[in-house]
Amino acid sequence: LRTGSGVSQTLRSPKMAQRAPRLRAAASAAVLAGVAFHTGALRLQRSAAAFTWAARARGAGATLPGLRRSGAGGTGVGPDVVFEASASSSGVSVTAALVRAAALSALGALAATRRRCLSGHRCQSASAPVRRALDAFGARSPARPERSRRHFFGGFGESTPTGDTNEVLETVNGIRRRRLGSTDMAVSELALGTQRWGGDDFNSPDEALCHALLDRGVLEGGINLIDTAESYPIPSSNQKPEGRTEEIIGSWMAKEPGRRDKVLIASKITGGMNITRQSIIKNCEGSLKRLGTDRMDVYLLHWPARYTPQSNWGQSLEYDWQKGRLAVPQAASFGDIVEAMGQLMEQGKIRGYGSCNDNAVGLMGMSAAARERGVPGPCCMQNDYSLLNRRIEENGLSEASSPALENCGFMAYNVLAGGMLTGKYGLDIENMDLEGPPPAAVDDPDEERGIRSNRDPRGRMDRRDWALTLIRYRTRAAREAMAEYKLLAKRAGLTATALALRFAAGRDAVTTSLLGHTSVEQLDECIKAFEEAARQPLDPQLCWDIDRVHVKNRLPLFTVDGARPERANRGKIGERIP
Repeated sequence: LRTGSGVSQTLRSPKMAQRAPRLRAAASAAVLAGVAFHTGALRLQRSAAAFTWAARARGAGATLPGLRRSGAGGTGVGPDVVFEASASSSGVSVTAALVRAAALSALGALAATRRRCLSGHRCQSASAPVRRALDAFGARSPARPERSRRHFFGGFGESTPTGDTNEVLETVNGIRRRRLGSTDMAVSELALGTQRWGGDDFNSPDEALCHALLDRGVLEGGINLIDTAESYPIPSSNQKPEGRTEEIIGSWMAKEPGRRDKVLIASKITGGMNITRQSIIKNCEGSLKRLGTDRMDVYLLHWPARYTPQSNWGQSLEYDWQKGRLAVPQAASFGDIVEAMGQLMEQGKIRGYGSCNDNAVGLMGMSAAARERGVPGPCCMQNDYSLLNRRIEENGLSEASSPALENCGFMAYNVLAGGMLTGKYGLDIENMDLEGPPPAAVDDPDEERGIRSNRDPRGRMDRRDWALTLIRYRTRAAREAMAEYKLLAKRAGLTATALALRFAAGRDAVTTSLLGHTSVEQLDECIKAFEEAARQPLDPQLCWDIDRVHVKNRLPLFTVDGARPERANRGKIGERIP
């Protein structure tokens, strides 16, 4: 071992040295192959009876035994020092103990996660003695077809990926199923959204209709994903309390043995200050009890524990530094969250986790914390997404979720923008389009017609409570964009609904779309749209025409009409802006 004038190498992360369940295999391989450190990179180079093994080591926080620190005038260590060892089938020039220590320092993180150089496909070219050494210590994973990924944020500590997120794994009854994150879960790209199932709204589906939707979607269609939350239904009441939706899903599964195995269930814990390590465990167990099952497939934060301007339905895009200074230290940390989720996974109560109404900061924060603690990272995020709201593609979340980085799935909700993209509400308020449908009741300049619409509502936008909450889908910019999308759909021979759904189905960043329905007929229309998406993508020219509308105003949902001079930083319903 050549060390210049004699130096010690202290690598960067002390915690990495504690995560090395298979280091003996690394040491055995090192004896055969030799060790070289250079700028945090480890290379075990082929010699007479060895092989080439290259991998990037992020450090293990250990000082190599038998080496002393160089003096001020010595060659030093730094990032450029190179340790070399050579080995051959006829002999080894250094002691096994020293090579073992070198392997411990360099391969700790790699061996703990079985990724990159320790994954099976990387070892197929190794010599037979090396393969036997790896097998003996359990370091080799079964051969997998995936390619390794470079993680710019420290890609060690998460579970071994089985493939790229969003890749189509199969098609069932005409509906494609895509991989969710790095997991082996294949989710239908059309999922059942359940926010109002069993709720206290004028058109909330009752239990019988919810079961009919599940029969049509799961037993007859190709749908296998159900998205719910502990706080559903919305709105709730004393007679129809929160948690009722999970009970309805549970009662459907209990009707017949084997139904649980036909579906993947995603539920959510209420966000904000409600989130603690303890509440994540306790609330998950509560959801499992209501669902009548011992396992959940995905468990999400309904909105982040920390302050962030885009949590839930906020209209603000600007981060308030002062509020962040006060609120963030009081919230559950990324570490608390991933440790609790990791515990649930270890207990077999969930298969994966993620966050809803969050952003790239949330994804990267959880991923980094998971790597630090040696637990699996998040497998999916969930956000508002539609023709009108493509911000995940432009604010960093799509980039962070990509297979090139965190390989994380994405669930889109409000793909039909609260019903506005279906075409059932009029869009030309100022010019009073008499041939088209009336606008949403709250926007209708014809007061009498608005009253009639409110009395016999077509959907939520005809009810004042919902219409004000969902005002973001009816800004002037949003209506102008929707009018153009509606015209594009007509020219393409599509319904407005079909265009919106097939657009979402064709996006690289979207794994699945969560759709709520108030009738089986609505579900049939959605199933048809996704069947068509599986058979034929949208025409490239149509996609470009959609993009041309989009770039006129990239954030139509976040424009605000009529901000008053006397209401600083407040929108129409009191939401913070900008």
